[in-house]
Amino acid sequence: MSNSASHHHHNEEHFSGSEMVRDIVIGMSDGLTVPFALAAGLTGAAQGNGIIITAGLAEIVAGSIAMGLGGYLAGRTEIDHYKSELDREYMEVDMFPEKEKQEVRDVFYEYGLSEASTEAIVEELSQDKDKWVQFMMRYELGLEEPDINRARQSALTIGLSYIIGGIVPLSTYFPIFSTNPFDGFVYSCIVTAFCLFVFGYFKTKIIGQPPFMGAIKTLFIGALAAACAYSIARLIGG
Repeated sequence: MSNSASHHHHNEEHFSGSEMVRDIVIGMSDGLTVPFALAAGLTGAAQGNGIIITAGLAEIVAGSIAMGLGGYLAGRTEIDHYKSELDREYMEVDMFPEKEKQEVRDVFYEYGLSEASTEAIVEELSQDKDKWVQFMMRYELGLEEPDINRARQSALTIGLSYIIGGIVPLSTYFPIFSTNPFDGFVYSCIVTAFCLFVFGYFKTKIIGQPPFMGAIKTLFIGALAAACAYSIARLIGG
């Protein structure tokens, strides 16, 4: 038996798209619930589907822009925060090298390394300022360098997810599906509940969690949020 055949190759598989999934979840969850609640709230007052469709489309456009902008600003804040901490860490390495070396020692002491091994690592690491600073950013501050394009990607993902989610509950009010608000509302409830369940199933399956329970939780949370929003809309609308 060859050496290569005698070794067991272990390939670790880790999910690496958590940020994109998070953005899709944010956009899709709000897209499925907010336009549904708006359409439901208008159902009792509107004489026809036209006003519901118009108001719903306007909300989807405004909501996707607002959600996308929020995602962009959150991404920019993360980038600016990282840059600020990076500049501060470079300054501290230049001005207080011994203090920073001690902080490196403290990190390795937590892992149970001997004093001799720790000192060797500290001295080696301190020879390269960039690697030293990167080590401090990751292990002292717990910060990973964000993708410079992350803010733009986040805005686009959240905005598009909101639009896709919002079209689902609103689509049943179009003439091809219904001719009156009540029928549109009934179909919207069915379609939205189904989409929440499917969305929750695949969302949790992607991240390695039990998909059925994830689907039930997503459906329950989405239904609860939509019911609360619908009740408030009906209360205000009389």
